Amino acid sequence: MTPDQARHVIEEAVARVAPDADLASLAPDADLRDGLELDSLDFLRFVEILTERTGRQITEDDYQHLATLASTVKFLAGG
Repeated sequence: MTPDQARHVIEEAVARVAPDADLASLAPDADLRDGLELDSLDFLRFVEILTERTGRQITEDDYQHLATLASTVKFLAGG
């Protein structure tokens, strides 16, 4: 998966979990959960959607890689 594809998947997941969230205004290194005001259940749903869309199993140990937009793109793109 390319970084552009990863970003698109992230955008789709955010739109489904937090439709009113403005991902475009979030800095790449800003905390996703805080910046998008995702509670624990929202974040779990976000992870589920990423798993569904990418086919990649994401475990709790991987959550550290989903902290920011930049780190999530890197993680999904295999970096």
